[in-house]
Amino acid sequence: MSRVGQKSISLPDKVSINLTSQGGVSVEGPKGKLEWQLPTGISVEQADTTLTVKRENDQRRVRALHGTARSLISNMVEGVSAGFTKELEIQGVGFRAAVKGDKLDLSLGKSHPILHPIPEGITVTVTENTKIKVEGTDKQVVGQFAAEVRNYYP
Repeated sequence: MSRVGQKSISLPDKVSINLTSQGGVSVEGPKGKLEWQLPTGISVEQADTTLTVKRENDQRRVRALHGTARSLISNMVEGVSAGFTKELEIQGVGFRAAVKGDKLDLSLGKSHPILHPIPEGITVTVTENTKIKVEGTDKQVVGQFAAEVRNYYP
């Protein structure tokens, strides 16, 4: 049995969830709205302010997705209620960062500045020219953006 998949998810105040018959999950809260499609064989049951992720059989593929589905739904609930944050710091003499419109401008000692596009739903702030703060509701998008920025100068 999946230890992660069996845990219930508690919904905080001001967070609502909408479950469709086709397996769609929509979570809405003060920070925004996220949607996701459940994989085949996984279902979600709601009782008041708790959610339980169930699987229909014990096939290997369905068992593998049980805990993953529960974690993704839990991250959606946390994202729309509190949000996710990654903090990056640029270290190096003369290295700096700035936000220009919908792009992050990085000067990392190369012959040209690097303009990295900021995805929709992400807020990027730069303080002291070297500290980058990435905020958003979707954990995967926030983490992917931070990894891409980190990859420019490992």
